[in-house]
Amino acid sequence: MKRTFSIWLSLLLALAVVPALAQDKPMGKIHGHITNPVGVAQTSGIVNLSTGPGTEDKATFTVNANGDYAGDAPVGSYTAIFRQVDTPKDKQVDHVDNVKIVAGQDINVDFDMSRPEFVKTLPPDVQKQLEETKAKNSAALKANEVIKRLNSDLKQVSEDIKGADGASAQAAQELGSGASRQAIDAKVQEIKTQKFTDAENLMKTDTAAKPDASILWARLGQAQIGLKKYDDAATSFQKALEVEATAKKPTPEVQGLADSGLGETYARQGKVQEANDAFDAAAKANPPQASFYYKNQAVIFFQQGNAAAQVAAADKAIATDPNNALLYYLKGQGLVGNATIDPKTQKIVLPPGCAEAYQKYLDLAPNGPYAADAKGILDQAGQKINSSYKAGKKS
Repeated sequence: MKRTFSIWLSLLLALAVVPALAQDKPMGKIHGHITNPVGVAQTSGIVNLSTGPGTEDKATFTVNANGDYAGDAPVGSYTAIFRQVDTPKDKQVDHVDNVKIVAGQDINVDFDMSRPEFVKTLPPDVQKQLEETKAKNSAALKANEVIKRLNSDLKQVSEDIKGADGASAQAAQELGSGASRQAIDAKVQEIKTQKFTDAENLMKTDTAAKPDASILWARLGQAQIGLKKYDDAATSFQKALEVEATAKKPTPEVQGLADSGLGETYARQGKVQEANDAFDAAAKANPPQASFYYKNQAVIFFQQGNAAAQVAAADKAIATDPNNALLYYLKGQGLVGNATIDPKTQKIVLPPGCAEAYQKYLDLAPNGPYAADAKGILDQAGQKINSSYKAGKKS
């Protein structure tokens, strides 16, 4: 009987097992699994035990959503018949001969409709659909395996980047308290280089395997920044942004990561305007992280020795997060380089906004890690300090 291919793929709710049994007869058990022609579990249907054409079924079992059936059956020799829920009683989909139910035993009887002998009995159009579906399933399985591997690699890269950030602590632990500063610095560089190299190698492989995944390009760019491969990093971040630009559903977090990474790349190369534009783009793409991006921008310009750009970035960060103490310290540090000396008092004269920035830091973090530094500068400038900061006792 010619049937449409949808029969094999229909998903119906499983019914409870309904054995048609005579309880006064010796009983055994039967269980099994149904595999449809596609090669996956058949999620509906009925299995009957029959002694021959025209006879009453001796037991009936319903296939559940996992493709399994099980139950009790009277002792005897049967043909196990599989039917869809809508298969006429005088028809069958598949069968297994010589099924022997033995008292006190549980036998396994599976139906595998993906076997070549069965598939050959299907109408040509159904066989064609079947092959197409198998090909699609195979491609989907391969794609799923790729995604699984990429996710694992991304997790590893995140751990590598985190490990690079913690290189100083690792180096101090490995070398011990007696190690020289020079030895520790060399160890830190060794750890960072290894971590970032591992991350770069992974992401190079993965971007080649799946070039349409923007996060892979962004992570590659991060690794390349760590290795000071700034031109390569810029190319990777730009590729991430190109992928995002064509995405049906762009990801703000990835856009922000790529734009801010591009901003750091430009800042490290002394390209101030390009860096500012990139950090602004990151803040626009992912507003909840705007303060984070601008804070990093200020820190990077501080590391690069660009005080003016550092102050500008700190001001943008303060506008988005006015209660972050570190931002005011970064601003003060950027301004203090413009301080002068009063020739009469020999006290330092802080430029506009500098004292206010340090004072605000002390207001928000009176015992923060930079409190002593901020208070010391204000003291030298003869500024009155309004905070609960308490200096440590002099030895």
